[in-house]
Amino acid sequence: MRIAFDHQIFGWQAYGGISRYFYELARELASACGQEVAVFAPGYVNRYLAEAPPQLEVVGIPVPRLPKSGRLYRFANSLLVSPLLARYRPDVVHETYYAATRLAPKSAKVILTVFDMIHERFKADFAAIDPNSSEKARAVRRADHLICISEQTRSDLVELLDVDPARTSVVHLGFSLPSPEAGMQALAPPRRPILLFVGNRGGYKNFEGLLRAYAAAPRLRSAFDLVCFGGGGLTARERAAMRQLNIPGTRVRQVSGGDLVLATLYRQAQALVFPSLYEGFGIPPLEAMSCGCPVVCSNVSAIPEVVGDAAEMFDPRDPEAMGHAIERVIDDGSLRASLVTRGKQRIAAFSWRRCAEESLEVYRKVLG
Repeated sequence: MRIAFDHQIFGWQAYGGISRYFYELARELASACGQEVAVFAPGYVNRYLAEAPPQLEVVGIPVPRLPKSGRLYRFANSLLVSPLLARYRPDVVHETYYAATRLAPKSAKVILTVFDMIHERFKADFAAIDPNSSEKARAVRRADHLICISEQTRSDLVELLDVDPARTSVVHLGFSLPSPEAGMQALAPPRRPILLFVGNRGGYKNFEGLLRAYAAAPRLRSAFDLVCFGGGGLTARERAAMRQLNIPGTRVRQVSGGDLVLATLYRQAQALVFPSLYEGFGIPPLEAMSCGCPVVCSNVSAIPEVVGDAAEMFDPRDPEAMGHAIERVIDDGSLRASLVTRGKQRIAAFSWRRCAEESLEVYRKVLG
């Protein structure tokens, strides 16, 4: 089978969850599944592609990521990709984001992955001119088949865009995080025990809900620091919320870095707290489990589907319940040990190899 991936996410995202997914999927399809696979990204900013094995063909060159260059690269790549795909003559074109128009040749089947329906569920968190929802709707209508990364995403897609369930398949994501040993030198041991929050913090990610839970629990405030990985520096709004909640500025800090730094933080943390109001999947809990870090997380959307029985869960809209769940995990040694053991068992169900094999079955089904 000849499989092509388009330029979209690779021309926009240097690092990140979506480009990681498509890179790992393409790599596994080429290396482990023995398929003929090519990524068509004439000008790409993505750093994962620089690590592509020889079995994965990358048609394009790296270009610098400049301010406001995303739209320019997208336009230029769109002009160049169609003739390249036509010459390649793929059986399947897997689009890497929500393109407004079809770039694949008519002879190819188009596959689209839908990650979540966050823009539709949480419209107030996004600008009125954000094109995500409209472009997603057009891309969904055009595609021959839709891969959803969770049953929750499939359910929301069917409900909100009136999609025929027969046009959908669920393929769970994998995850990958290197051993933290080499990164231990990059981070000194924390002065106080830490609770870890990973990723973006705005809107539906519910970081301010975690701040309220932290502030309301004297045990947490007195003995633990809150560390945020990624997501940029703490914002003026977040600092104002901390002042209003009487949380000292020294108790909450933000850390940036690569995968080794993240793995180190998982090893150091007493727990990962994942308070999101909605997720199409949710990779941080799996990463934490792989590092032996207990997970305390929301009981909504796709999160229970991912964590199974390997996490302590709470209602994310109830700060008191969140605080109690965190305290149970940090205070109960047997519960912590049980969560770590169940986490190691749970992650066996998720891998990029499995994701690629199940995606390949979808392609075969669509090709008939």
